[in-house]
Amino acid sequence: MAQTKTHPQNATSLAEQTTNLPVPADRNPGTPLDLDWVQSLTINRSAVDRRAATFTARRTVKKDHQAAYLVRAIECIDLTTLSGDDTPGNVHRLCAKAKHPLSNQTLQALGLPKLHTGAVCVYHAYVAEAVKNLQGSGIPVAAVSTGFPAGLSPFKQRLEEIHQSVKDGAHEIDIVITRAHALNQNWQALYDEMCAFREACGEAHVKAILATGELGTYTNVARASAVCMMAGADFIKTSTGKEPVNATLPFAFIMTRLIRDYHERTKVKIGFKPAGGIRTAKQSIEFLMLMKDELGDDWLSPHLFRLGASSLLSDIERQLEHHLTGRYSAYNRHPMA
Repeated sequence: MAQTKTHPQNATSLAEQTTNLPVPADRNPGTPLDLDWVQSLTINRSAVDRRAATFTARRTVKKDHQAAYLVRAIECIDLTTLSGDDTPGNVHRLCAKAKHPLSNQTLQALGLPKLHTGAVCVYHAYVAEAVKNLQGSGIPVAAVSTGFPAGLSPFKQRLEEIHQSVKDGAHEIDIVITRAHALNQNWQALYDEMCAFREACGEAHVKAILATGELGTYTNVARASAVCMMAGADFIKTSTGKEPVNATLPFAFIMTRLIRDYHERTKVKIGFKPAGGIRTAKQSIEFLMLMKDELGDDWLSPHLFRLGASSLLSDIERQLEHHLTGRYSAYNRHPMA
């Protein structure tokens, strides 16, 4: 790395901004299905799109504040490999990168004693391998399950996938809902399915993947979000990353507003995970700023916010090196596990 530049520090140091994290959120116990609330939810598409289009133009962070946001983004990444050619070797490299996402030289220049990602996310077949490689690191393993990404395998098989992932040591289970329930407005079926998945997860936190790009309307996204939270989801997640449209700011605005509504109703804090298509440091900052605006500082934490990503980390590394040196390094210097 080139010689670093010295930047004046703010009143709160970069290290303090990025290491004082809230305590873990309590589990979501769920509530009875309130169909009146579900049916009352309607979304003005043009208003949401307008809000998303103007949001990034009115928000910006620079210098030390930008670096702090980028470090926080690393702490919130679910570092992911979900490819058909995954191997134990790929998982090993992913876990090594999760434990050491930045070089020691960069950490020292930023004033950070240590840093790791929010979690490692793998197919359920590689949960045991990831758990073994992350032992003692404090990094949880998240498993995609329930017939990921389509969610159309037999119901008993989907439950068995959850049971096996938990048995192998997964701390978090990313389940996919049956999109047809939302498309057919069969909210009772979606609620019952989500309750069964939540029960199968036991002590493991459950993230409900809505596959927002396949739900047809913004109103369906809002209603599916509400139903999954009432059924006990600890997080709601935009996408599998395999759909044509994945995590977007409009979807994020809708889902965070529903998280806020649910918190006002129950006092329970639900996490949010945008996933799919998040590849640049700029995008990660946009989602963090959205969380701060819509839900507050408590949600700027890996306990309530995750970024599902694989290639994002490389761009964040480059941006942090530019912050320190004034120069951009080549992508091939930052192989993402």
